[in-house]
Amino acid sequence: MTFARIGFALALAGGVAACGHNKFKTYDGPEVTQVQVYKAQHTMLLLHNGAILKTEKVSLGADPVGPKQFEGDGKTPEGQYVINRRNPGSEFYLSLGISYPNPEDVANARAMGKSPGGDIFIHGQEGRRTNGKDWTAGCIAIPNKDMEDVYAMVKTGTPIFIMP
Repeated sequence: MTFARIGFALALAGGVAACGHNKFKTYDGPEVTQVQVYKAQHTMLLLHNGAILKTEKVSLGADPVGPKQFEGDGKTPEGQYVINRRNPGSEFYLSLGISYPNPEDVANARAMGKSPGGDIFIHGQEGRRTNGKDWTAGCIAIPNKDMEDVYAMVKTGTPIFIMP
């Protein structure tokens, strides 16, 4: 093999390695002790004992005003929940499960003769931008690059408060 071919092969190998992107980041900063979402402001805060660690702009359910009442209403829930699971293989890049529905959500939906639904997540938004347009089925969406940070920072068991 000539020196030119060896140089080309090394450059190509280096270029391919540089293209590799690991969506699983590590985080060694202060513990996120609470997540707060303010629907009207389309904002999510990650907090450590009241101090803001990170602020994100979010997209919400397609019909975000008011609390989620039943499956298919296009609303993002409101209330106190917990991050209860992690999905590294999410259809929406990475996702953190929210413990919706709680017993009150279930009772309210059943009183209307409906299912409360479920599978509410904070997730990435493959191919979409957070530009003030709400589009999810009730989830909280942020750009994939930001979801990498949030996924690394927020652990299972973290309380999340979703406010109007």
